Amino acid sequence: MQTKLTLRLEKRLIERAKRIARREGKSVSGMVADYFRALSAEPEMPEEDLPPITRALKGSLKGAGVDEGDYRRYLEKKYL
Repeated sequence: MQTKLTLRLEKRLIERAKRIARREGKSVSGMVADYFRALSAEPEMPEEDLPPITRALKGSLKGAGVDEGDYRRYLEKKYL
């Protein structure tokens, strides 16, 4: 069953979404639905298929309190 969803977005963003949808041969609603499906999709690669090093490191930072801001600061310090 489909249900209506109303989104409030900037006019420029809506126009851009419509252009992209037209180019892709989809509706904006279809693109939004695809996005929500992708958000809830399972990872494509099962854990047992990961390379051994990646498998060993997976989850090692869980609960470490490291976020994107920390990584940005690290990169700025390293390269600037």
